[in-house]
Amino acid sequence: MAEPGHPPALRFAAVSKGFGAGARRNAAIRDLTLSIPVGRITGLLGPDAAGKTTLLRLAAGLLRADAGQVHVLGLDATRDAARIQARIGYMPQRFGLYEDLSVQENLDLYAQLQGLQPAERPARYAELLRLTALGPFGARRAGALSGGMKQKLGLACALLRVPDLLLLDEPTVGVDPISRRELWTIVADLRNRGVSVLVSTAYLDEAQRCDEVVLLDNGSLLAQGPPEAMAADLAGRCYAVRHAMVDRRTLQQRLLATGGVIDARLEGTGVRALLAAGAAPAPSDGEAWQTVPPEFADVFVDRLQARRARRVPAAVAPTVAAENDTVLHVAGLNRWFGKFRAVADVSFDVARGEVFGLLGANGAGKTTTFRMLCGLLPASTGELRVAGQDLRTAPAEARRRIGYVAQKFALYGNLSVAQNLSFFAAAYGLRGDRLRARLDWAEAEFELGAFMTMNAADIPLGYKQRLALACALLHEPPILFLDEPTSGVDPLSRSEFWQRINQYAAAGTTVLITTHFMDEAEYCDRLVLMSQGSVLAAGTPAEVRARAATPELPDPTMEDAFIGLIAAHEAGLRRAA
Repeated sequence: MAEPGHPPALRFAAVSKGFGAGARRNAAIRDLTLSIPVGRITGLLGPDAAGKTTLLRLAAGLLRADAGQVHVLGLDATRDAARIQARIGYMPQRFGLYEDLSVQENLDLYAQLQGLQPAERPARYAELLRLTALGPFGARRAGALSGGMKQKLGLACALLRVPDLLLLDEPTVGVDPISRRELWTIVADLRNRGVSVLVSTAYLDEAQRCDEVVLLDNGSLLAQGPPEAMAADLAGRCYAVRHAMVDRRTLQQRLLATGGVIDARLEGTGVRALLAAGAAPAPSDGEAWQTVPPEFADVFVDRLQARRARRVPAAVAPTVAAENDTVLHVAGLNRWFGKFRAVADVSFDVARGEVFGLLGANGAGKTTTFRMLCGLLPASTGELRVAGQDLRTAPAEARRRIGYVAQKFALYGNLSVAQNLSFFAAAYGLRGDRLRARLDWAEAEFELGAFMTMNAADIPLGYKQRLALACALLHEPPILFLDEPTSGVDPLSRSEFWQRINQYAAAGTTVLITTHFMDEAEYCDRLVLMSQGSVLAAGTPAEVRARAATPELPDPTMEDAFIGLIAAHEAGLRRAA
């Protein structure tokens, strides 16, 4: 609702927008009516292809509606596009930084493009560099910044003129929890100055930082309101479930197969279960159920799951692992770039069938470590064995034992889904009956049938992730490397993805994963937390959380532990990424 005497910051009235033509036309926004209040932070959430980016581009005047009316700050988006764009700030998902220019040169360029007068620039630069903690990095080339620093520079460029309305399209995707908190501090500061903010996000915990939430699905409004009010409707349906004799992963799979359970996800030392309306707990022997307060993540799943048939991936035939069966051995791993030591004496072992997490802030060295483990980057020194093969002396043989899903979609966008599968199957040496069997398996297991003739670049993000995982598993590798595989993917797709990973791990596949979703860190059997190139903490999720416990915070979350341990280790150094 708008403040008295003010029009809403954004109003859609029966708006529709589609793309394509004829039978292939896709409706991105469908007869949408909503109002965004002024002076508030409004979160825009929804699954893949819900219409979030299209809504933001319509609000920014970059698209014109096919039907209906869009009013921004009381102005008609069709007639007054230039006046609107002079009063808003817009940061798309991939903000166009010029990576060969310095931080200061990027600011200069965007100031000129936005018409900021030269006399106004020094004071505005100083404020933005202070706000984003980029002051010491003004001369650094933008391409040399870490992910979090790039996001903050993009935000600074969008804020050179203080806008009345700020539109942010998933500004925190791919950045670590420290950078996410810093970005949200900036957003909250803008709200306190009277700026209206509309921000789309894939992180459900960020919804609870918003004054109001808009939940979209398939281009339509599903729900709108304060997140705490929406969560309150689920009171009495959320439970923490524990079992003294059963591990969390097995308990989760049992709960997912139980009638009346809408969702079950690992959390802390147990499993968080969401029950359907009217359902009652049905504990089996040894299980303890305790009610817990609902969160917005429960709201998201409850509202969206009702519109979709939940699919539990087919079980994978288990194999028996030998005791102390080490599949990945890392000892004294180092990587130098000139005089800069990016990875310093990293050591750990990973057992067969284990899910092992590699965590760290942007710039901590985890991506460099990960690339060395995959054979994509040579180690400077150290010992590295993959499935019994020395990666430094037999890299080709070691890589044949590996399946790899890259952080960014790394398949061939101009090839169809079927052509991508065929290409990777051939690259892995699959032939004859086994080739046909594995291609049929991939199409059926990952439900790719409707997309087989489409170019990979044109399919929804959740299905791109499925395709990438299918290609990585075609040759049935004993080790699966996943580099932030769920970045930008909606929570329902992430949940399904982890059900698959858990089943492959149970069948004996070793999984090594990097992620910035701290709830996903809870799915790991063990993990290491890296800081400034070295291992800061290692152990089970419970052991890492216990290291961060304090009298003031006796039961920290994984995000609390991540931030607390790194902040303590890097005391005196302001992390900007």
